[in-house]
Amino acid sequence: MKKKKLIFLSLISITPANINSNNIYTSVLKKFIDNKYDVYIMNPIEKRYYSGQKEGLYIVDKVNYINIKIGNITKTNKIEKGISTINIERLYINAVKKYLKDINFDIVLYPTPPITFSNVIKYLKNRDDALTYLMLKDIFPQNAVDLGFFGKNSIFYKYFRKKEKELYRISDYIGCMSQANVDYIINNNDIIKDKVEIFPNSINPIDLSITKDKSDEIRKKYNLPLDKKIFLYGGNLGKPQGIEFLIKCIKNAEEFKNIIFLIIGNGTEYEYISKAKENQNLSNLILMDRLEKDEFDNVAASSDVGIISLDHRFTIPNYPSRIITYMQVKLPILAITDPNTDIGSDIVEGRSGWWINDNSIITFKKVLKIIENEFDYGDIDMIKNNSFDYLNQNFNVNKAFLRIESKVKNI
Repeated sequence: MKKKKLIFLSLISITPANINSNNIYTSVLKKFIDNKYDVYIMNPIEKRYYSGQKEGLYIVDKVNYINIKIGNITKTNKIEKGISTINIERLYINAVKKYLKDINFDIVLYPTPPITFSNVIKYLKNRDDALTYLMLKDIFPQNAVDLGFFGKNSIFYKYFRKKEKELYRISDYIGCMSQANVDYIINNNDIIKDKVEIFPNSINPIDLSITKDKSDEIRKKYNLPLDKKIFLYGGNLGKPQGIEFLIKCIKNAEEFKNIIFLIIGNGTEYEYISKAKENQNLSNLILMDRLEKDEFDNVAASSDVGIISLDHRFTIPNYPSRIITYMQVKLPILAITDPNTDIGSDIVEGRSGWWINDNSIITFKKVLKIIENEFDYGDIDMIKNNSFDYLNQNFNVNKAFLRIESKVKNI
């Protein structure tokens, strides 16, 4: 039987060095590879990394990688990022024509961001009559409007909203992270309901929890206290994460002497956190720069509660993938978010944590007291096990793969 072919389009660098990592993109691709698909991965190389890199198609362990040289889109100024972003589609189409002209694809798989791949997808869909599947991880430009980056009457919004609609239109299926995302996309777009479905962030669930002795060893390595409950926030430190409110929460939690907050990551708000820690004398806060994944997983496993934080202004239902890391190490989860996401209600319904959605310091302190009582008098081990069970039942890559596979069988 002829092997089906899949091409993955994104701005994520997936190479032979990280293809076996267990994240929400590589786990899905590995599932297709393990099920005898020919997988082709477009791998963008930003200008600052050109040295020693060649464009073109190469194969490692039966996986096909296509290196594409693009402009700088990260760690650069807005003008260069804008020009580079506009040029990406042309560069991707040229790469397909040059290196994949004799390859006919059955599936075109792609996440957002970005929303600016519609011409590449359209080209492949028309050329190969391929099934097109969008893994929707980001609802842009509305999320930027929510945070006040630009308004709905701006040229930026109108341009990107047009690209968003075009992307939805040419996608045969739109896989959303949660039911709230499905509802939002259907209610705010002229779109066929049957093409929108839940396609959650998914991995191969592995229990990464550790023993008390191992936890103490890790805490000592990173100079973390052995005698306090560690509430961990890890990930991007930007405007979407509601950092300002999180710092207010930490400031108002100083009376909880048994709790310390640990923030690990990088981003535009890192300096804000650093200055707030110093200026407000936040003795209950430890700030660390970004760690490599294995190191972060170890620190997470030695913590007591994982924090999900989102800006309260969001009208779109974000669903941070960080929840997966916390669940892998069996952490109870504290979600501090807007009321429109369903990540908090999922956590509560799965009895794997707590949800604050009213932007209230009073509510935050009440919930902290509840969590303290849960550790002292409740069944915290049950909550920890519920966390991992929810991961296994709802974010398992086997189920995600079958959602797409069932559609491919009908082509």
